[in-house]
Amino acid sequence: MRIAAALIASAVCLGALTACAGGGAPTPSPREASIGFVIDADFPDPDVVSTDGSYLAFATNSFAANIQIASSPDLRSWTVERRDVLPTLPAWASKGRTWAPDVSEFGGHAVMYFAAEHTDSGRQCIGVATAASLEGTYTPASRDPIVCPLEAGGAIDPSTFVDTDGTRYLLWKTDGNCCGLDTWIEIAPLRPDGLALAEPATRLIHQTEPWEGNLVEAPTLVRHDGEYVLFYSANDYASDAYAVGAATSASLRGPYVKQPDPVVSSSGARRGPGGQDVVATGHSDILVFHSWDENRLYRGIMTAPLVWSADGVHVGR
Repeated sequence: MRIAAALIASAVCLGALTACAGGGAPTPSPREASIGFVIDADFPDPDVVSTDGSYLAFATNSFAANIQIASSPDLRSWTVERRDVLPTLPAWASKGRTWAPDVSEFGGHAVMYFAAEHTDSGRQCIGVATAASLEGTYTPASRDPIVCPLEAGGAIDPSTFVDTDGTRYLLWKTDGNCCGLDTWIEIAPLRPDGLALAEPATRLIHQTEPWEGNLVEAPTLVRHDGEYVLFYSANDYASDAYAVGAATSASLRGPYVKQPDPVVSSSGARRGPGGQDVVATGHSDILVFHSWDENRLYRGIMTAPLVWSADGVHVGR
């Protein structure tokens, strides 16, 4: 994702099926799916985790915060907390270029992965921070980025996935479109403490379809009916061509087969949908994504129910 002109901080997004962290939050009904904005303010690239009886949402920076946060008891009514949950960046990162956080709780603490500009190179890399609890204040947990492939253009859009055997993985996008290279969604297992990769990365998909333009990004990996389903965003984030796609595989590390058409694309009030996340409720699976407002000033949050069929996965009304 790229940082757009921001207005005010706000939030919503939802955890991802078996990739969702936390537990115990109330079960919403399908009515949490919205036609218009759920949050009518700037809150791009959101990530939501469930806590005991409520939800927390984290998102890309605003003018006032490196990482934004909001809370909700039911996924419908949100309170934006006017504080920065990552007030101090590591020394390698440039202020004002922090986005796409992924937050989960394990090993006795909360762990946040985030993308930031690598000051020395001007490219993007992925850092890690920790807090005593999900809603706490996060501090950098490593002096250096944990993913920083400068030769591939850098890395953005971290996302975690926990497989059926309990192994935790980190996914990201190589930012090759910065410099005329391919973009790849990659995956690697994390160490048990989550603070570094345990093995080298595996490449999953890159831009191959006409609708994807010159990039794929924003991975969200879930399991559905025994398959791995990789959701991703593609094309120019600032245009109506931006959309959400999906690819499936019987194996975690692929090969992944893309469905030919996007899961959701621009239509009506949806303008350049992307930066998606997925939540499994007791009633349905919900896609949560950002979309431009009518004046292209900010990206608010929309939701839509996912419809799974033999032809692939799409959004319902």
